[in-house]
Amino acid sequence: MPRSVNAVASRRRRKKMMKLSKGYFGARSNVWTVAKNAIEKGLQYAYRDRRNKKRAFRRLWIARINAGARQHGTTYSRLIHGLSEKDIKLNRKVLADMAMNHPEAFKAIVDSVK
Repeated sequence: MPRSVNAVASRRRRKKMMKLSKGYFGARSNVWTVAKNAIEKGLQYAYRDRRNKKRAFRRLWIARINAGARQHGTTYSRLIHGLSEKDIKLNRKVLADMAMNHPEAFKAIVDSVK
């Protein structure tokens, strides 16, 4: 009995991977083994960095809130503690936006916590 190889599925699988490698430099875009390794590594980085992006934004928001709070005579730590005690439920993204773009509203929040 002849050997059965599912060439249609194999080719489709490789074509799908090679499509992902479009735009890569040199052999990474057209040599199967090199492209496959580059794609797999790229997908690992993408998975990892989707999580790291959340951390980076949180750090940015905290820095902006701290800068805004210090302009009004308090610190980030005291501001967040005061907000939790007063049961004011504003997340860091909103607070950072207010500190940057709406300083008068941010000042009102800081004053309500003091």
